[in-house]
This record gives sequence, C-alpha cells and structure tokens, in this order.
Amino acid sequence: MMDEILKQLQDGTISIEQAKEQLSPYENLGFAKVDHHRPKRQGFPEVIYGEGKTVEQITAIIHAIKAKGNNVLVTRVAKEKAGAILEVHPELHYDETAALIYWKREVSPANRDQGYIAVVCAGTSDLRVAEEAAITAEVMGSNVRRIYDVGVAGIHRLLDNLEAIQQATVTIVVAGMEGALPSVVGGLVSNPLIAVPTSIGYGANFHGLSALLSMLNSCSSGVSVVNIDNGFGGAYNAVLIDRLANKA
Repeated sequence: MMDEILKQLQDGTISIEQAKEQLSPYENLGFAKVDHHRPKRQGFPEVIYGEGKTVEQITAIIHAIKAKGNNVLVTRVAKEKAGAILEVHPELHYDETAALIYWKREVSPANRDQGYIAVVCAGTSDLRVAEEAAITAEVMGSNVRRIYDVGVAGIHRLLDNLEAIQQATVTIVVAGMEGALPSVVGGLVSNPLIAVPTSIGYGANFHGLSALLSMLNSCSSGVSVVNIDNGFGGAYNAVLIDRLANKA
C-alpha cells in the first residue's frame, strides 16, 4: 500500500496532502480519532463502543470505517439509538438481543470451510451476552455454532451437545448465577475455553461478581476468564485463537 501511494506521488497523480492523508494511521473527526491502521496491526478494524456516544458521533465514525471498506461493529446500543443510526445507515443490521449494530463484507467460500467457535450458554437469561459473543465472532470472520440453555441444573442437556463442543476450535462459555458451567465444560474438552460471567443472578451473585470469582477459581485447566458481561472480549480472544488454529 505504501509503495503504491509513493509511486502515485512520484507520478504526480496525487498531491502531498493526499498522500499524507492516505498514510496517516488515523482520521481525526474532532471528537474521535478513528484508527484506520488497526486491521494491519491487529487483524480487525476498530470497534465502536456505543454507550456514552451520541447518534451523530456513532454515525460519523461508522461512515469513516465503512469508507475504508472495513467491517463495522458497534456494541452496547439501545434500541431507540439504534433506530436513529439505521435511518442514516440503512445498510447496517441491528440485533436487539445482543444490542449490536453490524455490517460485514461477504464471506469468501474458503472461510466457510474452516473450523468453528462453540458459544455455549447456560440459560436463556444469559442470551444477551452470548449473542454479543456469537455475532462479534461472526463479524470478525469466524464460523460460530450456538449451543444454548445447557446449564448445570440439567446436565443431560450439555451432554447431549458434548460432541459439537469437543469438535470446536475454541469454546466460549457464558454463565451467570454461580458460574459453574465453564468448570464442567473445561473438564470435558481439549480445546481452549474462554469463560464469560454474566450479571444474571440473585442478590449474593453481586451482579456477576460471584460468577466471576468462581470462574477465576476453576479447577479445570485451560479456562481463561474475561470481565462480567463482556461477550465482546470473549469473542475477540476466541477469534484470535481460531485464526491461529486455521493457519496451522
């Protein structure tokens, strides 16, 4: 890319200012500096955290990201705010369960043949976090298999789906209450496991703190833990592992 820009500058087809703009690692919107070089450094475009940003700010950042041909992902977007954003960018999609706005380029046939990430969810109340993880992984280019409502209160449901989990490249396990599910799954699979505690539970759950501590103290090997309700973070790590596995 740099060689091409410098050649265009040498040939006089672009100005010095145009070359500087194309070579700049970020675009300054005043209220935000959009990091356009993140795909080169990390493999993924910048992701927009929706909470605390106005509709106007989010739509401007989306426009900047899409202008570079990159996939778009906006997390933590309330339904009303999402409706206003989609009026400006109707080509985007909104998932109310996951509170995500997203747009991605068509996946090449080669990507469809690679392995998959298993997203395992303890209960229906945890779906918001599980879907945040699943859609994030899909937007970032991984295949995903959803295995939902298989919590430890009915262990037979998990065992009925065990083969699909064992064949995954990496597994994301989402659970609230006491957070026991990652320990159970971790003792049954050989692939890496990323545990995501949720804030679902009664008072002594402390808004997910008890689930977080249970997962951090898991006696199953190979269990890594992200923050409470952080389906995005769990998916990001899972996609990194999935990409490395598919390179091997």
